[in-house]
Amino acid sequence: QVQLVESGGGLVQAGGSLRLSCAASGRTFSSYAMGWFRQAPGKERDVVAAINWSGSSTVYADSVKGRFTISRDNAKNTVYLQMNSLKPGDTAVYYCAARQSRALPFEYDYWGQGTQVTVSS
Repeated sequence: QVQLVESGGGLVQAGGSLRLSCAASGRTFSSYAMGWFRQAPGKERDVVAAINWSGSSTVYADSVKGRFTISRDNAKNTVYLQMNSLKPGDTAVYYCAARQSRALPFEYDYWGQGTQVTVSS
């Protein structure tokens, strides 16, 4: 089992940047695929980006391609989401998720508590 704790959210003006971090407990972090999701008020939770166990494979939602970058540091048990050129539409609670998988999964087993990102216009 793995526990996930997100940090790095906050209030930023449109065009600004934030870097989210997700720290994972446990000794087998490198065996987990990781994902970032977001949920805006009144909307469903959607995937933002995902990364495989080694960091060699990543995927992004079309809405964030070219602006967001997912990465991981297995030595630090941490996954990151660098968010640049932020837009008001990026405002949401951001969650990280994990699943023990060599490939990029469609579903995740473990979730963090979320961190709020608010982008002002």
